[in-house]
Amino acid sequence: MCGGHACIFTHFSAARDSASLKVPSSCIPSDLMELAVKKWLTTHAPEEEVWLGQYILRVSHCLEFLCGEQPLIQYKYIRTCMQAKESPHLTLVHTSTVKGMFDKEISAIRAVVSRKSSNPPLPLPPKRRVPTYVWDVSSPFKIVLVNGSKVNAEETAKVQVRAGLFHGTELLCKPAVSSESSGRSDHTWKDSTLEFDLSVCDLPRMTRLCFAIYAVMDKVKKQKSTKNAHINKYQTIRKAGKVHYPIAWVNTMVFDYKGQLKTGDIILHCWSSFPDELEEMLNPIGTIQTNPYTENATALHIHFPEYSSHSIVFPPFDKILEKAAEIAGASDCVPMGRGGKKFHIELKEIMERDPLSQLCENEKDLIWTLRYDCRENFPQSLPKLLLSVKWSKHEDMAQLQALLQIWPKLSPRDALELLDFNYPDQYVREYAVGCLRDMSDEELSQYLLQLVQVLRYEPYYDCALTHFLLERAQGNRKIGHFLFWHLRSEIHMPAVSVQFALMLEAYCRGNIPHIEVLKKQVEALSKLKSVNELIKLGTIKNARSKTKEAMLTKEAMMTCLRQSGYSETLSDLHSPLNPNVLLSGINVERCRYMDSKMKPLWIVYNNKLLGGDTLGIIFKNGDDLRQDMLTLQILRLMDLLWKEANLDLRIVPYGCLATGDRAGLIEVVSSADTIANIQLTSSNVAAAAAFNKDALLNWLKERNTGDALDRAIEEFTLSCAGYCVATYVLGIGDRHSDNIMVRSTGQLFHIDFGHILGNFKSKFGIKRERVPFILTHDFIHVIQQGKTGYTEKFGSFRQYCEEAYLVLRKNGNLFITLFALMLTAGLPELTSVKDIQYLKDSLALGKTDEDALKQFRQKFDEALRESWTTKVNWMAHNVAKDNRS
Repeated sequence: MCGGHACIFTHFSAARDSASLKVPSSCIPSDLMELAVKKWLTTHAPEEEVWLGQYILRVSHCLEFLCGEQPLIQYKYIRTCMQAKESPHLTLVHTSTVKGMFDKEISAIRAVVSRKSSNPPLPLPPKRRVPTYVWDVSSPFKIVLVNGSKVNAEETAKVQVRAGLFHGTELLCKPAVSSESSGRSDHTWKDSTLEFDLSVCDLPRMTRLCFAIYAVMDKVKKQKSTKNAHINKYQTIRKAGKVHYPIAWVNTMVFDYKGQLKTGDIILHCWSSFPDELEEMLNPIGTIQTNPYTENATALHIHFPEYSSHSIVFPPFDKILEKAAEIAGASDCVPMGRGGKKFHIELKEIMERDPLSQLCENEKDLIWTLRYDCRENFPQSLPKLLLSVKWSKHEDMAQLQALLQIWPKLSPRDALELLDFNYPDQYVREYAVGCLRDMSDEELSQYLLQLVQVLRYEPYYDCALTHFLLERAQGNRKIGHFLFWHLRSEIHMPAVSVQFALMLEAYCRGNIPHIEVLKKQVEALSKLKSVNELIKLGTIKNARSKTKEAMLTKEAMMTCLRQSGYSETLSDLHSPLNPNVLLSGINVERCRYMDSKMKPLWIVYNNKLLGGDTLGIIFKNGDDLRQDMLTLQILRLMDLLWKEANLDLRIVPYGCLATGDRAGLIEVVSSADTIANIQLTSSNVAAAAAFNKDALLNWLKERNTGDALDRAIEEFTLSCAGYCVATYVLGIGDRHSDNIMVRSTGQLFHIDFGHILGNFKSKFGIKRERVPFILTHDFIHVIQQGKTGYTEKFGSFRQYCEEAYLVLRKNGNLFITLFALMLTAGLPELTSVKDIQYLKDSLALGKTDEDALKQFRQKFDEALRESWTTKVNWMAHNVAKDNRS
């Protein structure tokens, strides 16, 4: 079934194997549309062949087909067109064309399968000795610090090591601290055994051992050498009149991937880059991979002692359930209704809190005591129950695992939270993945960005989430396409390079026909990077003469794109932004580069399926697009949630894809221009352009007349409402007139999301953006159709905003979860839970709908009242832009 976009084209083809159809909008509703299509089919194709199944309908602008004998209204593409009041455009394609595509892929698979493997079969594993279960070892857990080398600290400083045992972000017991050591770069600590106040038998399966190496100094000294420049960069901890400066950190698992307790010596190469938030200088949320750049990294040599002559392993799942049954048999507790009405009211209040709300110890005890009531009445509260488990008691852990076996299945959206770092238990994550299996391919695509990121939280490469993603990618090439690019775009990062490379190899080996398609895209992006670097080099050499620079570099760019090596590589490829779109060839004359620091390329393509129509992509090299990609993903989700609530606010979540280290692609939205350009073309003076309230309405009038103008104004009203609410909730900043665009059909949309979650720009310590969201008087002028007293239209606009806000509030937990799952992605403005707090505040979570709506109305009035400050900022932006050009 088709899942394409609702684009309209008017191309007609009369070839025997294909012919195009544009269903008139007058044929809507669906029964008339069906008749119109059937009549057209009998006119444009051999009578008998159509009905004998020799032809199939394809969405004209992409490789999406309408298969089967269902009524047309059952197909997503047709429904989308009807909702948008647009005309579907279909092409009749002979089945031999589709069969040819299929046969080509089958032959590629056969060619690989027929190759004889030269690798000998793997040897059988050696017989294992009888293991000892970890529950049988009551000794306290301990480790031995052997030595540390390449410790980057002042010679006069004392160096200590702090070690902590964590399950997720929960510290299982008090950290252990070494003695102080003096020296240059090599250190050995006296009494080097660190013993923890936790028995080996109570170690959870996913226990992380986290280390921090730090310098201890009496007072802050002025740093003269760059060797210790890190001291002032990171936070410090003051204790007993001394100051502790973090030097390096590293994490490792206590159990290996087979569940065996580690023994023997291990050298851990540390990381020197610290996050904003540290727990006792320890970084449990950090990777368990050691620093691959071993030459200059601090190295910590540790020893895991042996507690038994046999290997010690974590009990298998059946033994865990046996332990739970044993505990249940010995217990006389009543599982249901234990707490009484008062406690149940308290429990309900706790369960309705957002994911960022902290639980106190009394609340955790209540949740654990009433865990069966939670299962019965609040199954979606499983995350809060998991945070209430005492993971440092193996008896509680076993009871939780038994309860999990009878826990109702959560909705996929609720289950996403269980993949957060706070829930490291293997069986919990397997349960979460089991819930995700109910996702449709379309819904999975919506959350794929987060699902790839949370692979970072998986300590072992072979896990349920990895299997799930690979299985779904093999079953749906569109999912496979984006899984490939999400993995490949971050493969340069040391913490995930091996893990992501293995997944990429697994996907490619399992989908042979897709390799050539993806390989061509990779080669094309490499060529575009070369062109971009050529332009950057040319602009540096000719920096003194801007006119000469532009002429020389554009000419060099066009010459380069015309070369056969470039034109062949860049032609006939599937768009990385949308694999269903075929890019046939570059329209070199219309290509250019943009006048910004990184000189992005504006590449215009002919779409092979459009016959003459073009589409544009922007290639960026030097900018991290991942924050834009996240913001646009959330905008798509908002659009989906609003449509589920029968509120279509005409959002334009254009394509954006990170493809490598600070590189990626952005889709060019057709027939659109920036507010700045619209205003500047209506005024000869840049300073006055921002204050021309008629410019935008006149621009729309030039492109639409009669009923089309009414529709354009309605499109503007709906989209303006959507983006007002979205930019307020997400705290999107830097909203100048070049970052807001309008399509000729009336849709307003925002671009460039370098500042989110309330990180607004400031100058000289003063915030430049003083409004909650952009709502200027020229926007209102359009909404009111240019009539000053047309309050009815403005009232409808305000109502759209309030309805949209309430829909997002109902899904507030989902938004918090999605941002929380991105915490370790390394985005510049999403580094800690404090950043996500902005969402909680903007959505007024914890308040009633009435109070939240009151807060939003105050923000709406503030945006309206202070809109003059936006105009002043826009004027300054226009003048600065005019001076640069």
